[in-house]
Amino acid sequence: MRISKNAGLYLLTLVLFFGCKKAGADSVKPSAPANLQVNAVVSTDGSGNVAFTASAENTSRYSFEFGDGVIVTQTSGVVSHQYTLNGTNTFSVIVTAKSANGQSVSKTIAVTVTVQVAGPTLFWSEEFNTNGAPNSSVWGYDIGTGSGGWGNQELQYYTNRADNVIVANGVLKITAKRENFGGMAYTSTRLLSKDKFSFKYGRVDVSAKLPAGGGTWPAIWMLGSNFSTVGWPACGEIDIMEHKGNDVNRIYGTVHYPGRSGGNPDGSTKVIANATTEFHLYSMEWTASSIKFYVDNQLFHTVSNSTSLPFNQNFFLILNVAMGGTFGGAVDPNFSAASMEVDYIRIYK
Repeated sequence: MRISKNAGLYLLTLVLFFGCKKAGADSVKPSAPANLQVNAVVSTDGSGNVAFTASAENTSRYSFEFGDGVIVTQTSGVVSHQYTLNGTNTFSVIVTAKSANGQSVSKTIAVTVTVQVAGPTLFWSEEFNTNGAPNSSVWGYDIGTGSGGWGNQELQYYTNRADNVIVANGVLKITAKRENFGGMAYTSTRLLSKDKFSFKYGRVDVSAKLPAGGGTWPAIWMLGSNFSTVGWPACGEIDIMEHKGNDVNRIYGTVHYPGRSGGNPDGSTKVIANATTEFHLYSMEWTASSIKFYVDNQLFHTVSNSTSLPFNQNFFLILNVAMGGTFGGAVDPNFSAASMEVDYIRIYK
């Protein structure tokens, strides 16, 4: 068959055209993501919420690594994340833009977030800011020697005299003194909020400096409000802080109840420094499930609470300095006077 010269040239032109077009098409590479932009708006309300916005060309999805172990992948590039680590912290956030064919580009930004975890609120406080006798609307007194030295063979006579208790310069001072009074060799004070103030559950913080001297026995403690009707230990007792002048710096946190009272309480101790020369924070957290004891916010004893125990009712507060007795021990013959100073009592719920 003969092909004309013109027809041959035509066929050659077609072959060259389509051949060049195919080769050009094969040489075009898929586009990778480009121009990745990332923006973060941090909430200022302490919630830890941050709004992220990412945008990039040639992108089908975005991956957000928030720096706290959480990774989220989605298509819009707009996402919110809540950080939960309390305080102010900086996180490295990695955002990756990915194309449909698997190519990617990443960008890292630093995000500083403040998280304020809601804590308990102040329910009641005694700041001891009014000079003179303690506030009579809150505090009453146990007077005298009690039964058998308040049941512990104690050696003091409790009074409500200014010599033994006074508020001055923002501090309550309960002073134990060597003096003959009411047939006893020492005087002191026992303050209590019985029938004036009581509460159920919460955290109690007491800032106090303890008396020095062998035989001193300061205590910050609580009794169940049904004490007058059921007696002790059925009413329950929570000793937020006890200290022996004969064992300086050892702090006791204890509960008493039927079966665990007297010489068999449920308690523990923590040794600190400068208990008699510096103020420390003595705390107790009380819930339906536990009672926890702290010194300077350091936990040192936990008691399991339950409906079978008397620690699910209102309790009142007691502050006192005893002398000698079954816990305080022998009094130093050189003892003359020493004070427990209380800066404040604060109860949170």
